[in-house]
Amino acid sequence: MNFSYSEEQQAIFDLASQILKDGTPQERLLELERAEGPRFDPDLWARLGQAGLLAIAVPEPYDGGGLGFVEVAGVIESIGCTTAPVPYFETVVLGGLAIAEFGSEDQKRAILPDLAAGERILTAALVEPEGEIELPGVRAIGKEGGWQLDGVKSYVPYAEVADQILVSAMTDEGPAVFIVDGKAAGVRLEALATTSQMPESRMTLTGVRLEPGALLGALDQGREIIEWIDLRANAALCSLMLGCCDAALEMTAEYSKTRKQFDQPIAMFQSVSHRQADAYIDTQAVRLSALEVAWLIAVGRSAEEEVAIAKHLAADAGYRVTLAAQHIHGGIGVDREYPVHRYYVYARHLELVLGGSTHHLRKLGKLIANAAA
Repeated sequence: MNFSYSEEQQAIFDLASQILKDGTPQERLLELERAEGPRFDPDLWARLGQAGLLAIAVPEPYDGGGLGFVEVAGVIESIGCTTAPVPYFETVVLGGLAIAEFGSEDQKRAILPDLAAGERILTAALVEPEGEIELPGVRAIGKEGGWQLDGVKSYVPYAEVADQILVSAMTDEGPAVFIVDGKAAGVRLEALATTSQMPESRMTLTGVRLEPGALLGALDQGREIIEWIDLRANAALCSLMLGCCDAALEMTAEYSKTRKQFDQPIAMFQSVSHRQADAYIDTQAVRLSALEVAWLIAVGRSAEEEVAIAKHLAADAGYRVTLAAQHIHGGIGVDREYPVHRYYVYARHLELVLGGSTHHLRKLGKLIANAAA
């Protein structure tokens, strides 16, 4: 069997890697991190749109490439490699894929062509202040033929720059998902301080009025949509972590070959080489599990257990790999202006998004128990 990427896939990944590496020099990242406002590069975002990289998974009738999750995961891996300050994961995975799958024809035509062109940013507000997503705390009440939303969501990524936000809410019939304008009356966003400087906000909705067409999918599909997004988001987070680990390990290997102590490169010392070997094994394990879940999702096969395993592994391995990178670099590894520190805090951030290692281990246990019942 041939497990290689197709020529088209490899061309997409090479293009994404080149654009993202060219657009994320150390000086530019530091400039954005020191500036006021969210860590977002609109110029790099525009280049991704112009290159067609935002359109790859948008269906062809809406100006997209009609490709699948493997291609999306490959681009996201390059985002992780570069820690690029762009809402690709949020717009494509949290928003675009769900609208393409569950949206009405009007919703698709209004949103997807702009998304494909890089002219629309999406995100999702699924997480409750307690960190859970299963039971939405926002209340949705039918009002004058439409809806009124009230409540609070936490940890909403890139909400400050998003045009639309997918918000999970509880109706009398159960959970539902609504498409909310990020600047709608009654929406208040409060930027949260994050260790990694990745933009996150607390979203407060007070009497937010929505038209009937703001409902995503059918009223009784809310739980299905939330679980559908959660599965793909966690699979994509594994690809982000893979890119982060890969880049941190490559930087560390190069550093250990040039940093000398006792008249020889530190890579020659057994303890250093063993630590890097362990990090390499961890990175390859993340790679195998991330590729597996991306493929399972792309071909439409069940992947709940595999995604739980992959996210559990990515969370633990990402921490170990980036911590090893810091340790091998020594004092410079904790310098906030040195790139390896950015990979460490980025990995710690990714580790906990939508549940950390323990959360997914428990989730796996429930899946296995339910399957055996």
